[in-house]
Amino acid sequence: MRVRVLVTGGTFDKEYDEIRGVLHFRRTHLHEMLRLGRCRLDAPVQTLMLKDSLAMAEADRRRILNACRRAKETRLVVTHGTDTMTDTAAFLAKRLAGKTVVLTGAMRPYRVGSSDGLFNLGSALSFAQVLPPGVFVAMNGLVFPWDRVRKDRRRGIFVARRRS
Repeated sequence: MRVRVLVTGGTFDKEYDEIRGVLHFRRTHLHEMLRLGRCRLDAPVQTLMLKDSLAMAEADRRRILNACRRAKETRLVVTHGTDTMTDTAAFLAKRLAGKTVVLTGAMRPYRVGSSDGLFNLGSALSFAQVLPPGVFVAMNGLVFPWDRVRKDRRRGIFVARRRS
């Protein structure tokens, strides 16, 4: 089985600049994460952008959608910032059919330490292999359908929400 990983940035790929005291992007850490996790899955990595999800616009979401459509693989993982991950999930779900797409992110940058990124990446890759076609969000060992999840900003976790 093959699962394509689409990189969009988010906290997953941020690094801390000790001189300026800010988080920034330099390159994706996904290749290193897959190596450290001893990933045996055929999981090609495609970097679409390195962007904070709060800065994402519809054009960025359309770029993600087009990459999902163009991918030969029917199973995809999208790394994404957690602040607007559910917005992108909804955007994809309303425009994409026939593929399994799992969005995941991290609450802490991989490079900073004590990050949940490696665990979330592994979980997302596993979920992508077994879920039916549709769009899902996977965080901290849990997976949610795109329309049944929200970020609880007070607690810093993703939780189930009822359908409206």
